[in-house]
Amino acid sequence: MNNRQLFLSHVAQTSPKPIGIEMAKADGIYLWDTSGKKYIDGISGFSVCNIGHGNPEVIKAVQEQAAAYMHVIVYGEFIESPQVSYASLLAAHLPDNLNCVYFTNSGSEATEGAMKLAKRATGRTKIIACNKAYHGSTQGSLSVMGDEYWRNAYRPLLPDIWHLDYGSDALLDAIDSSTACVLMETVQAESGINPPSPEWIQAVRAKCTEYGVLLILDEIQAGFGRTGTLWAFEQFGIVPDILLLGKALGGGMPLGAFITSTERMNLLTHQPVLGHITTFGGHPVSCAAGKTAFEVLLKGGWIQEVKQKEQLLLQELRHPAIRSVNHHGLWVSLQFETEEKAQAVVHRCVQNGLVTDWFLFAPDRLRIAPPLIATAEQLRELCAIVLKSIEP
Repeated sequence: MNNRQLFLSHVAQTSPKPIGIEMAKADGIYLWDTSGKKYIDGISGFSVCNIGHGNPEVIKAVQEQAAAYMHVIVYGEFIESPQVSYASLLAAHLPDNLNCVYFTNSGSEATEGAMKLAKRATGRTKIIACNKAYHGSTQGSLSVMGDEYWRNAYRPLLPDIWHLDYGSDALLDAIDSSTACVLMETVQAESGINPPSPEWIQAVRAKCTEYGVLLILDEIQAGFGRTGTLWAFEQFGIVPDILLLGKALGGGMPLGAFITSTERMNLLTHQPVLGHITTFGGHPVSCAAGKTAFEVLLKGGWIQEVKQKEQLLLQELRHPAIRSVNHHGLWVSLQFETEEKAQAVVHRCVQNGLVTDWFLFAPDRLRIAPPLIATAEQLRELCAIVLKSIEP
């Protein structure tokens, strides 16, 4: 059996039709398959590879840390310099109330930890989440996923979850003294890239403050410069009580985090002790990779170029078949007449050397989120492939 047959036989599948490229190499914004065919990574591994693939500084950090030590003990018991230095660096680039980092293995686990902490801190159970929201696929994060199609097969899920429309007055009205937290994306991703109005998200922040409700902002996809600032919430004049990170956090290695104040995080240390625990969360190699990738991002100047590159994409991606364009930073969705048309374009893009995809709650939209390091010339090359792929 060849690798494709073994993949389909022995690797758990998530859909009937995986993209199915057999990978050989990745470097910069490009991927190569085992036949030597070259692809542009148009989605950055779903916003993981914001600084591209194969950065030599990140590779060196991984190699050096792996040679020093990898897993040594369950998270939180030993002082491990990669965790300490990365948490300190993150805190230095966040508001003062976000100074304590709990590292997890993934964004979904960060969601789980934040939900537990909100219940522990407030003594309440009601959680407000948004329709068309995605926060992960574990049982707790699935409970706050914003679509019954994805939830229904796995019920019963967590009780007292209220799903309301992102940007709605109904969500504002639902925030009251029985609410533990409002958990939402700063910019909704899987609905096709939908930023909030500043007035609405500021009103959510104010209502949470009024009723002692924790505001949890999920920037698992939006963080690390994707929207044109380091953190998307900076653009709206608000600060969350808990911040969720993942994807680019690990620099290509598996890593997530929920971040809050030291005082609030310490509630997980007693009544009960080990209020949240993980074996591999904050793995030293992942933290070493993530910290180095973050340093590369900070010194690279690419975040300052995001808005200019966003405008380039908007200028280039014009075609009668594109019904509408949603965007926020180097993060664009193109809407087509039907889901079938969008899926066909996605498929032809891959055939033509561009890896892209659709959105969970907007299958009629095509996703564009290349590494932030992409040059203007490379972005024009990407756009040319999209336009070529629109036509059969």
